[in-house]
Amino acid sequence: MASWRGSQGPSDTAPFLTKADDTEEAESGREPYLGDYAGTPRSQQDGERDTDKAQVEIITGISFTHSVAIVVVLFFVNLLNYMDRFTVAGVLPDIEHFFNIEDSTSGLLQTVFICSYMVLAPIFGYLGDRYNRKYIMCCGIFFWAVVTLCSSFTPKEHFWLLLLTRGLVGVGEASYSTIAPTIIADLFVLDLRSRMLSIFYFAIPVGSGLGYIVGSQVKNAAGGDWHWALRVTPGLGLLAVVLLLFVVKEPPRGAVERKTDRPLVNTSWLSDVRALSKNCSFILSTLGFTSVAFVTGSLALWAPTYLFRSRVVQKTRPPCLNGTCNSDDSLIFGIITCVTGILGVGTGVEISKRYRKVNPRADPLVCAFGLLSSAPFLFFAVVSAEKNTIVTYVFIFLGETLLSLNWAIVADILLYVVIPTRRSTAEAFQIVISHLLGDAGSPYLIGTISDQIRQRKPDSYLWQFRSLEYALMLCSFVGALGGGFFLAAALFIEKDRQLAEQYSQGGLTEEEKIVVPGRGRSTKVPVSSVLI
Repeated sequence: MASWRGSQGPSDTAPFLTKADDTEEAESGREPYLGDYAGTPRSQQDGERDTDKAQVEIITGISFTHSVAIVVVLFFVNLLNYMDRFTVAGVLPDIEHFFNIEDSTSGLLQTVFICSYMVLAPIFGYLGDRYNRKYIMCCGIFFWAVVTLCSSFTPKEHFWLLLLTRGLVGVGEASYSTIAPTIIADLFVLDLRSRMLSIFYFAIPVGSGLGYIVGSQVKNAAGGDWHWALRVTPGLGLLAVVLLLFVVKEPPRGAVERKTDRPLVNTSWLSDVRALSKNCSFILSTLGFTSVAFVTGSLALWAPTYLFRSRVVQKTRPPCLNGTCNSDDSLIFGIITCVTGILGVGTGVEISKRYRKVNPRADPLVCAFGLLSSAPFLFFAVVSAEKNTIVTYVFIFLGETLLSLNWAIVADILLYVVIPTRRSTAEAFQIVISHLLGDAGSPYLIGTISDQIRQRKPDSYLWQFRSLEYALMLCSFVGALGGGFFLAAALFIEKDRQLAEQYSQGGLTEEEKIVVPGRGRSTKVPVSSVLI
């Protein structure tokens, strides 16, 4: 087997947009399956880990060291994407003053980006399940870098151009976020996969925090010109393209999860959609993650502005004067986001790993705990801002840490309840749903509620602050709702994981499903012959 696998190597040499055939390669001589952990603890001894690493290297044709390097590159690109997304939030008061726009219009900057992102995600998800993933990511990231640079030259009279370019930025993230987790899934198994996913998702809070920090500090270094804040990530984006081309290799899809010589064959897009719509764990965890996206999207755009307005009300900061808004809140909020993200993602993965040893439903339960417990902290963060900013920062720290528990866990849930040939499509639909109902509309909704409240009150700095305060209270209630979705997902997680694993191992065909009778052994029968 070793010589046969070694001669194959990764499918990286396939021409761009020619169909990848790794899902249909013969698997004769397959080593024992590496990905089975349904209902059993996933912890391993060091010797077993070394054996699994060696087997994965043979199957993928990629060394363990090279696989780790690939994860580092994917982490770097993910970091840049989130840096760019939240750089705008770091200089939002300056943008509002420069273009003379209201809160609802400011919220559109995030909304147009998310809308283009979620429209394009299913397209890239379809391509990612069928064609060379590395080259798709390279094209998307290159386009993103060029458009981001163009957005920094928007003149004062043409705010619509800034909206247009920020919308086009969604191409880059759509091409990347639907594909990168599936590459990691094809390089690692078991606990090692969870750890690598946690490293990958560290980039979300760290990149978000760096976006606030870089945006505000580069603006200050440029003499208050916020345009320069948008010119940092494009150059790094071109570096990311080079790294993707020369470091990342394309592993065969789902190879480490098969123990049969029956190939995994791609089904039609409509068949994929129908199967995903019947996957309760996928649907409910996606709805729970949508609540996370709603809350984080609202806080990401509005928290620095809200904290700045609270300082104006407390008379510890002057309002925006002469086109410059002097505040260190973007810097502080960025640091908090970085620290809480690292702490939350790492803690969530570790808690889930340990709890899984005694409860196979641990993953959705940990996610539910994170959302339900974060809701009161975020509520108190909002209501305490008028009196004490330090207390507000403490509550934000606790709330964001608990919110961050679920980032890597949700990704892991998707990867083990969805079969390999549908994972990019599932990633795409999770992106569409979570953004459509989450952070695509939440910044605009919060801004609109704030404007509607302010229009009925005196025009003052107090009501600029208080209207946004009342609007942000919505986040706590949405977070609690998301916790309920994760609790519901815990009811289905074991069944859906087992079905996905049995299909990946060749135990089930597309039309088969496990039926457990009241007595005797479990049987396999076609779905069409079972009346449900």
